[in-house]
Amino acid sequence: MEQNRRIRFIQGNEAIAEGAIAAGARFYAGYPITPSSEVAEVSSVRLPQVGGLYVQMEDEIGSIAAIIGASVAGKKSYTATSGPGFSLMQENLGVAVMAEVPCVIIDVQRSGPSTGLATKPAQGDVMQSRWGTHGDHGIIVISPSSVQDCYDLTIQAFNLSEKYRTPVIFLADEIVGHMREKAVLWEPSPDQIINRKKPTCDPKDYKPFKPDEDGIAPLAAYGSEYVFRVSGSTHDETGFANSKPDNADRFIRHYTDKIEKNKKDIVILRRFNLEDAEYAIVTFGCSTRSALEAMKIARNMGKKVGVLQLVTLWPFADDGVRELCRKVKGVVVPEMNLGQVIREVKRVNENNIPIVGVNKVNSEAITPFEILAGIEEVER
Repeated sequence: MEQNRRIRFIQGNEAIAEGAIAAGARFYAGYPITPSSEVAEVSSVRLPQVGGLYVQMEDEIGSIAAIIGASVAGKKSYTATSGPGFSLMQENLGVAVMAEVPCVIIDVQRSGPSTGLATKPAQGDVMQSRWGTHGDHGIIVISPSSVQDCYDLTIQAFNLSEKYRTPVIFLADEIVGHMREKAVLWEPSPDQIINRKKPTCDPKDYKPFKPDEDGIAPLAAYGSEYVFRVSGSTHDETGFANSKPDNADRFIRHYTDKIEKNKKDIVILRRFNLEDAEYAIVTFGCSTRSALEAMKIARNMGKKVGVLQLVTLWPFADDGVRELCRKVKGVVVPEMNLGQVIREVKRVNENNIPIVGVNKVNSEAITPFEILAGIEEVER
């Protein structure tokens, strides 16, 4: 076996932790919560082995605060949680957005609301991941559908976080987090890893929020020769508070624009048998697995069905879904919630084709046959 490739039969949550370390993360702060606790457990063992630091915090509020602090000190940092803990993180998620602090927040979704069914799966945090923190802002949210995804896409999450100086949410679910599959843990080469830009100017001229031509400002590290201010208040390029309307307008738009204007670089879609498809399944996360099986069964029945997998949930793949809705006769959207992604699909449905949701909130996975029933409904 090649030294830079390890084949493992591994759990999704374990693969997430390994992916974070492969991406260069060296700081974890978190509070155990089902069904994400294995991310913390593995990180507590693995981080010290690579010179990193694991800290178990008193709660989720402290956890995200700690990773923000570690990130501005120059370390790639991450935390993991589930529904109730993710709710507690929302205020400081807003701090990371406003202060443009790269970090990764892993949310392994479970049934809710509130404590809900703590050990059972759901996909109900889609809208919370987009709009959970207050105010206008952009966000990147990535959704894995396999154990291999948990490794590969965690690396991608850190790369996007560092590149665009933004928090990234890794929105897994209990099914993917707890399943075990074969995965290849490959060692990224230096050119496959993105690290944040660092300033090269004279320290006395450094402005932590003055963007370069690509729209992203270099980020120095606390404790270096660069002395700078970061806070959650509306600020100008220097980092000091600035309440002028034109300044507020410029920066609030910037937090969205730096994501939306780079959608071609950020958005990941996977297309299956869409070349000749008459009907399509738009899916994400664990529901992708049932969608692919439903597609296979439908094809064997002579029905031209394809699948569009949304790997990137936010920013939403407007162009890709709009193009799909122009091409097919109908769309089915399976999701383990009462209809969150389907709202976005309908929003870009300019041709008004039939769009049917297959929704399940009883803590059981959506089956291929339930999706096939949805296909039969749009056929009518």
